[in-house]
Amino acid sequence: MKTELLEGMLTLKVDMIATLAVAVSLLLIGYKIRNKATFFEKFCIPAPVIGGLLFAIIVLILRVWNIVTIQLDTTFQSPFMIGFFTTVGLGGSFRMLRKGGLILIIYWLLSGALASFQNIIGVVFAKLTGLHPMLGIMAGAVSMEGGHGAAAAFGPTAESMGYVGASTVALSAATFGLIAGGLIGGPIARYLIEKYNLKPEEADTLEIETYKQLAATGKKSEMSSHSIFVHIALITLCITIGSMISEWFSQVIDFVLPSYVGAMFIAVIFRNINDQIKLVNLDHYLIDTIGNISLGIFLSMALMNLKLWQLFDLAIPMFVILIMQVLFMIIFCVFICFRLLGKNFDAAIMSAGMAGHGLGATPNAIANMGSVTEKYGPSPRAFLIVPLVGAVLIDIVALPTIVWFMNLFQ
Repeated sequence: MKTELLEGMLTLKVDMIATLAVAVSLLLIGYKIRNKATFFEKFCIPAPVIGGLLFAIIVLILRVWNIVTIQLDTTFQSPFMIGFFTTVGLGGSFRMLRKGGLILIIYWLLSGALASFQNIIGVVFAKLTGLHPMLGIMAGAVSMEGGHGAAAAFGPTAESMGYVGASTVALSAATFGLIAGGLIGGPIARYLIEKYNLKPEEADTLEIETYKQLAATGKKSEMSSHSIFVHIALITLCITIGSMISEWFSQVIDFVLPSYVGAMFIAVIFRNINDQIKLVNLDHYLIDTIGNISLGIFLSMALMNLKLWQLFDLAIPMFVILIMQVLFMIIFCVFICFRLLGKNFDAAIMSAGMAGHGLGATPNAIANMGSVTEKYGPSPRAFLIVPLVGAVLIDIVALPTIVWFMNLFQ
């Protein structure tokens, strides 16, 4: 770590090792707070959200009071994210997915419809509060379902069309959505699960029960240094091949395929081949452990690096639009998504995921679902459907919808 004076303010530059240390510490603090504060435990607020937001607030206070600004080196953030999705892929059995084909299509169509609804809300309330509809679109699907990536892409496009401040509005709204998406997903799933007394499918709980039996005997798995090396080698190999395929696909098709999606696909393919010919003795407890560690560190880094001061640029009309987006998301998840997705345990978990990536990003969705399943039981189908739609399939309908609205109201 080192300090220097940038633009008249003392700046603390935190290197990647120190950033990793802070992220792990915040994750542990988040778990500690959640265990002690019944509110967070009751409503399934993810520990990375608690710890990460706490740090982001502290950074905001230090910056506002002109004490110091903190720059983090989040080099490890992407590898941990890709590692988590690879472990998700290793848990994906085609036997399990065979029953969820129709649900995946329904979830995809719901995600596409959500983009239109968010743009309509943005346009309507922009007009009601005296803003140009284009800024409403920036606070619609661009920043909500699109997240920071779409905000960074479409904001400059809107500014080139003559709408000054569109980038700031889009990025600020995306920050707001990222926070909101991480806060409402858990409570939504909890409400649905407890209201309808929902339980995981018996087949999904079988592995969990096995873990409990192993834990009761003091032996959680056949874990050894050799087993750990084998699984790390397998995961990194899937990541490498998946990243190469993603890059090749993006160049050939001219469609960006995130590297973590490629890694997840390779992992799914290997899992199902391995089920037939047993190349490797997969230890699913160890895989889940590696996945949980990767997810926790990645999300902690993502949340602690939020630039909350961007929200200061939002005027009251923008807050009105964003509050309406959050209220609509709650209604959409509880009364539409849950029912159309089957009104069962998986539907409740996927509704939490919809709230996460519908307002923020796919990792938000995973955090929401992970927090709920940690308390109520597993939902492997949700952990495959939601990332696949949220990371790849949604762009097929969301991006054309955004472009159509921007051209309609320019």
